[in-house]
Amino acid sequence: MNPVKIPIEDFIDLHTFRPEEVSDLLSEYFSECIKKGIFTVRVIHGKGRGILKKGVVEFLKISPLVESFKDAPMEAGGWGATIVELKKSISLPK
Repeated sequence: MNPVKIPIEDFIDLHTFRPEEVSDLLSEYFSECIKKGIFTVRVIHGKGRGILKKGVVEFLKISPLVESFKDAPMEAGGWGATIVELKKSISLPK
């Protein structure tokens, strides 16, 4: 399978990804965001049955790249999205 190229922006939509892909995907995505100076990211996981959101939250709780996270405001997706604040003072490989 070929790698998927995703533009590095202040949001990522996980609807097309499987729950087991979330941890690796977000880790790489957040690293690239930090390199580009993007420190607030909206992770769109949808509402559904909450499986994808649960995986996202589990990853966010243990990620060394994450400063904090919370449900998005209603106008940005409510509980179908999560706002993530990334750490600004972290050393990343070039």
